[in-house]
Amino acid sequence: MMAIRHRLAAIEQKIRLKGDDEKHEQTDAWSNRDLIPLPPGRRTWGWVNYFGFWAIASLNLANWQTPSSFLAMGLSVPQAMAIIVVSRIIIALFSTLIAWAGLKWHIGFTVQNRYSWGMRGSFIPLSQRILLNFIWNAVQCWNGGRLVAVCLTAIWPSYARMKNTFSPNFPTTTDQFVGFVIFWFLSTPFLWLRPEKFKIPFIVICTWCGIGMLAWMTWALATANGVGPLWSSGEKVPSASPWSTSWLIMAGINQSIGSSAAGITNGSDFSRYAKRKRSYVFGTIGSCVVTGVLVSLIGLVTASSAQKIYGEVYWNPPDLLMRMMDNGNGTSKSRAAVFFLAAGFAVTAMFENICGNAVAGGIDLAGLFPRYINIRRGAIITFVAAWVVQPWQLINRATSFIAVLSSFSVFLAPIIGIMACDYYLLRQRKVRLSHLYRTSDSSYYFSYGFNWRAIPAWICGWAPTIGGLVVTVREDLNPSRALVQLYYMAFLIGFFISAIVFYALNFIFPVPDMDQIDAVDLYGTFTEAEAKRAGVAPLEESSCDGSVESIVVYGEKSV
Repeated sequence: MMAIRHRLAAIEQKIRLKGDDEKHEQTDAWSNRDLIPLPPGRRTWGWVNYFGFWAIASLNLANWQTPSSFLAMGLSVPQAMAIIVVSRIIIALFSTLIAWAGLKWHIGFTVQNRYSWGMRGSFIPLSQRILLNFIWNAVQCWNGGRLVAVCLTAIWPSYARMKNTFSPNFPTTTDQFVGFVIFWFLSTPFLWLRPEKFKIPFIVICTWCGIGMLAWMTWALATANGVGPLWSSGEKVPSASPWSTSWLIMAGINQSIGSSAAGITNGSDFSRYAKRKRSYVFGTIGSCVVTGVLVSLIGLVTASSAQKIYGEVYWNPPDLLMRMMDNGNGTSKSRAAVFFLAAGFAVTAMFENICGNAVAGGIDLAGLFPRYINIRRGAIITFVAAWVVQPWQLINRATSFIAVLSSFSVFLAPIIGIMACDYYLLRQRKVRLSHLYRTSDSSYYFSYGFNWRAIPAWICGWAPTIGGLVVTVREDLNPSRALVQLYYMAFLIGFFISAIVFYALNFIFPVPDMDQIDAVDLYGTFTEAEAKRAGVAPLEESSCDGSVESIVVYGEKSV
C-alpha cells in the first residue's frame, strides 16, 4: 500500500506544472504561469495581431453566409447589410468594453470573474465557457472537415465517389468522416504554438483567405457579367407575418451580436497580450467592423453572381465549390482554383478554431485545475473532447441543439453585464491583483468563496428571455408574442437587467473597500509607465521589511 502511494505521489509530481518563482510564476490551487497577470515580456501582440485575430473570426463560412438568414426572413439586401454594419459596430464596442480589464491589469476572463463572482463562484461562468468551447471546437472541426473533403476531391475526383462504408443509420458518410479526421490531425500540431507567437500565422492566413475571397468574387462577376437577381432582392415580408420589418431587423441584430457573445465574454484572454492599449483598440475596431462587413458583402455578391451562372443560390461555400468543379469532373484549372479557395477557408477555420475554442478552452480549464493544466494542456484536452462530443451526431441529427448553442448568448449576456457593471461602476477600474490568487484574507473570497449578489443578478438577466428561446427552438406554431419579442432583444435585455440588478444589490448590501489596489507590483506586471499610471510601485521600491502584501491603496491615498 505504501509503495502504491509513493508511486502515485511520483506520478503527481511529474504531471504537476512547474513555474519560475523568480518570475512570480507560482503554481498552486489558484495560480500558474498562464493565469498570473501577464508580464511585459509576454505581451507581444500589436495592432496587426488583433487585426488578424478578428479578421480570422470574420473570414469564415458563417460570416460569408450571414446575409442569407436575413434575406430568408423577407428583408431586402440593404436592410440585411444594415443589420450587419450595426451589429459589427456594437460587437466591436462591447468587445473593447469587456477586454479593458485585460488591457490594464493583464488578467484573463478566468481570473477576471473572481472579483465579481468570488473565488469559487467564478466557476459558474467558467463552466459555461468550457462547455461551449468543447462543443463549438467539435462543430468547427466537422465544418473544417467538409472543406478538407472539397480539397481532396479537387486533387482526386474519385474521392467524391468514395463508397460509404458506414451503416445507413450512421449520421454521416465515409468521405465526410475522413475529412473530419484529416482536419483534426492537421490542426493538432498548432496547439503547441503559444498565443505570443501567433503573428506570422495570422498574416499568412488572412492574406491567403482574403485574396481567395476577392478572386472568387471577381471570377463570379466576370463569368456572370454582373450580379444576379439575388442582389436586387427587395423586401418580401409576407403580409400575414406577425412581425413587422422593425422587429425582424431587431431580431437580426440580436442574432448577429449573440453569435459573437462567447468571443466578447472572454475578450480579456487575448487583450492581455497587447503591447499597448491602442494596439487592441485600432486592430479590433478596424478589423471587426471593416473585415466583418466586407466578408458578408463579398459572400452576397458571389452568391448572387453564382445564381446567374448556375440558376440556383448556393450560400454554403463547400456546396458552391463542388458545383464549380462539377463534383471533381471539371477541368484541371477549375479543380486547381477550387483547391486554392477551399484550402484557404480550411486553414482559416483551423486557426479560428484554435484561437477561439482550443486556446480559450485551455485558459478556462487552467482556471479549474491550475496545478496540472496550462493553456497548452487545456487546448489539447479541448481538442481531444471533439471525439467525445461526436459532432457528426450534432450536425446531422440534432439541429435544434445547434440552434440552442447559437442562442447561448441568452446566458452569456447577463455575465457580460455583471462584468461591466462591477469593473466600471462599482470598482472604478481598480483591482487588487494579489487577492485574485488566494483565499485567506482575500477581498474576493466573499462568503465561502461566493459573491451571492452575482447569482440572482445573472438569473434575472436570462429569466425574461429563456421562454422565447424555448418556443423558438421548438418552432411552436403560435408562440406567445411577448416571449418572442423579449427573445428578439435577449442580448441587450440580459446585459442591462443583470447590470442594474447587480448594481442595486451592491448598493443595498455594499461590499467594503471595493477600490483597493496593491501598492506594490508583486507580479512584475507593469512597465514603469504603466505602474505610474496605475499608482503602484515596483517590488524593489517596497518597504524594506518585506511586508509588501499588507500595503494597499485606497483611491489615490496609500496607507
